[in-house]
Amino acid sequence: MQVEALVLWDVDKTLVDVSGVSRDIYAVAFEKVTGRPLDELADMAGRTEHAILVDTLRLNGVSETKFDPFYDALGLAAHGLQGKMREVGRALPGAHRAIAALRREGVVQSLATGNLRSIAETKLEAFDLAAELDFDVGGYGSDDGVRAELVRVARARTCEKYRVDLAADRVVVIGDTPLDIEAARGAGAWAVGVATGASTVGALTAAGADEVFEDLTSPDLLVLTVYDRLLGLG
Repeated sequence: MQVEALVLWDVDKTLVDVSGVSRDIYAVAFEKVTGRPLDELADMAGRTEHAILVDTLRLNGVSETKFDPFYDALGLAAHGLQGKMREVGRALPGAHRAIAALRREGVVQSLATGNLRSIAETKLEAFDLAAELDFDVGGYGSDDGVRAELVRVARARTCEKYRVDLAADRVVVIGDTPLDIEAARGAGAWAVGVATGASTVGALTAAGADEVFEDLTSPDLLVLTVYDRLLGLG
């Protein structure tokens, strides 16, 4: 496939809401690796898994600097809690239709998320949102602590896998926090905000979003914005 553009989705509060399970994932993983219960969990909003883990270990007095055992345990914990995700979580309104509407020859859809890849896949598979996404080229929370780097990593992986030289302005990031918007801008990509999390339309606009939607329930307008206005692929 000749790739013309890359669409990168955030996961939490953009496509799904499984916030009731996040602490459980960390609690299970922390006890598995350290042998003791999790006491404090670092702030998670809009942050990468790497940054959350570093602060969580510090808050709990753990000096462990080898992250792979924790990453593995977090992925396994998420998979084991997928049933609970379905019980207490949900796909956000319009998520399925939005991903389907952006399906287009020459466009790859993937992720720029603070989640580990294993956790992101588990969350999206829980709500049947994974089929259209190329997880191989995503940028994930284990790649870097700086969100703009996740966008750069995803573009680089797309270029390598599909053997293309994709310019930064051929990338669109869709997310619900100012950190998603700032990550896109910092990597030279287009930024689309969706006010489906704690951030308002005004906050996402102020962060520098090229377009902001209240939610994902207007897929036709999303397509026009991404392909016609931003990428010029109409």
